[in-house]
Amino acid sequence: MSKFGDLISIKVPVLLDFFTEWNEPSLAMHPVLKDVAAALGDKGKVIKIDIDKNEELATALRIKGLPTLMIYKEGEMVWRQSGEQDANTLIGIMKEYV
Repeated sequence: MSKFGDLISIKVPVLLDFFTEWNEPSLAMHPVLKDVAAALGDKGKVIKIDIDKNEELATALRIKGLPTLMIYKEGEMVWRQSGEQDANTLIGIMKEYV
């Protein structure tokens, strides 16, 4: 989990998407997250984390519903929500933390 600490402790806000390949809402978020990443450029980072490959992390963060989205800023969680979101909403929320 030390790698996780490195991921979330950078200066720009980090949007984490916890997903699985077998969950339809998770898959529906992939193009949305690409749009968010493109809109943010270097002002933010979008990272997708497959919970099937990161079970220990998913358990530690109490991931229940999918997709679960979190925003970290300098190592601190500042926003969390489960369920699908649209690109404009996510871009707006990320810009609050830029």
